Amino acid sequence: MSQPVIILTGGEPLLRPDIFDIAAYGTRKGLRMVMATNGTLVDQAVARKMMESGIQRVSVSIDGQDAESHDAFRNEAGAFAGAMRGIEAMKSAGMEFQINTTITTANLRQIKAIHDLVLRVGAAAHHIFLLVPTGRGKDLAQQAITAADYEETLHWFYRESLTCEIQLKATCAPHYFRIMHQNKPKGQKPVQKAGGHFHESTRGCLGGISFCFISHVGQVQPCGYLELDCGNIRKQGFGEIWETSEVFRNLRDYGRYKGKCGRCEFIKVCGGCRARAYEATGDYLAEEPLCLYEPGALKTGF
Repeated sequence: MSQPVIILTGGEPLLRPDIFDIAAYGTRKGLRMVMATNGTLVDQAVARKMMESGIQRVSVSIDGQDAESHDAFRNEAGAFAGAMRGIEAMKSAGMEFQINTTITTANLRQIKAIHDLVLRVGAAAHHIFLLVPTGRGKDLAQQAITAADYEETLHWFYRESLTCEIQLKATCAPHYFRIMHQNKPKGQKPVQKAGGHFHESTRGCLGGISFCFISHVGQVQPCGYLELDCGNIRKQGFGEIWETSEVFRNLRDYGRYKGKCGRCEFIKVCGGCRARAYEATGDYLAEEPLCLYEPGALKTGF
């Protein structure tokens, strides 16, 4: 029904013995196949298999500026060194890679240093993730940053994007797109530079709108953090699920959003994090709990 980007993720996808068969199958179908890994299992042989199977980009998670901080976050000694070895192997093979960073109270003050590290190692992009305390992330709930730190971090990231030569993207941080529009010159659309930066049509929360997650048992859900059963591809065609799921239909109808999200002039570019709303209230259409913005404050909208 479409030609989406397919992200092979996990857990750790490289633990699956047929992962490159799956990647090659998607490549033959004409899909853009990418992979998310912690990097520790990547050596030169694995990097070559990535290239041969048609994987076009690999993301590696780096959550600290050095071994001490990254290993503490991952709770695994040697995780940082292993990730760095994996990155070097991919660079040698010519495999394009990006760095993903989950921001918490543990590394909030390191984010600029981590970004400098991303630039030094030659990544094609830096994607920051704001912690969503669901699933295994619940164990890190006490490390979630405040709404004020959230806002400050996204403003810094936006300013950095104006001069940075690699792609910068904020994920699970839909407020970023409100910030982009707030800072654009009056009457001008937020056009991004060439080199992989955001296209102006990109929006905040994509769950159920232009993105979904399929679990290892076939369950389709809006994203990996919002575990709502929207159908199962072992029982229905994906196209049918995508077009008819009640949850997906609700997420696409901004008139159903509640609280200040429902009143906000930036609803179409932001949308609020539906997984954070669900975790905080039990209602995936409720207002985003980590947003300081008050609707109507700008006097302009969309």
